[in-house]
Amino acid sequence: MAAFLLGAVLLIVQPQIVPSRPAINSNAETSQSVQRELLKKTSQKNDFKENIHSNGSCQQLPQTIIIGVRKGGTRALLEMLSLHPDIAAAESEVHFFDWEDHYRNGLQWYMNQMPFSYPHQITVEKTPAYFTSPKVPERVYSMNQSMRLLLILRDPSERVLSDYTQVFYNHMQKHKPYPSIEQFLIKNGELNVDYKAINRSLYYIHMQNWLKYFPLDHIHIVDGDRLIKDPFPEIEKVERFLKLSPQINASNFYFNKTKGFYCLRDSGRERCLHESKGRAHPQVDTRLLEKLQEYFHEPNKKFFELVGRTFDWH
Repeated sequence: MAAFLLGAVLLIVQPQIVPSRPAINSNAETSQSVQRELLKKTSQKNDFKENIHSNGSCQQLPQTIIIGVRKGGTRALLEMLSLHPDIAAAESEVHFFDWEDHYRNGLQWYMNQMPFSYPHQITVEKTPAYFTSPKVPERVYSMNQSMRLLLILRDPSERVLSDYTQVFYNHMQKHKPYPSIEQFLIKNGELNVDYKAINRSLYYIHMQNWLKYFPLDHIHIVDGDRLIKDPFPEIEKVERFLKLSPQINASNFYFNKTKGFYCLRDSGRERCLHESKGRAHPQVDTRLLEKLQEYFHEPNKKFFELVGRTFDWH
């Protein structure tokens, strides 16, 4: 049920490419002059070009990145955060820092993938693969040492099942066969700890890599499981972390009894999940699920110690 509810809040919104009016946010950290300096750092010829619209908006490098985790609720978080008028969100996952072909294009290319926004708005992009990609923390740090990072996590065992489910349905849509989850989770009669989905849920390993470059107070961890049950308090915390004025209200969220999950209400318009989200997890033998949860016990404990807080995980 948790998996269904999490996917359910993942919403599709058509973001505004060019805002119609300025939004005021005096706490945004990156000015246009700072952006020029960031671009110069990686532009060998200093031939970067600022894309400025006639209404005064322009494309800016992101001041905030949702770095993950995959299947943790990043889309839901981005769409909820987009309710704030001082947020301009990139439409698609950019994969700038983790895909070599993209990274070689440089910061000019990266900026060109961003939405048009006003100087006082915070530009946000999300790419869930960033969290578990070893090269990404240093690359983000090299671009902007003051970057504010958002990380949304959920129960590691549930995240593994969601990870498998997404890949399974991707194969089904292409009419390609795909092995059962047991074939991935079990190897020679034991839990297959080499399974990539399991590795992605070893949060403390990946978090250690990020903390080599960014202090903990630059990384806000969103509780993905709580975001499902009661989204407003989690979004309030994000607003405070980003130093945004409190604009998102409890009235922006409503529980759809028919669907069984929270949806969004924005200026009288209601929107819910895309049909590709919220798919049911595969049935897993209880003993196997318990073995998976037991495996994550120690890694979870290490993560709790690392970040100084606990989560309600198995």
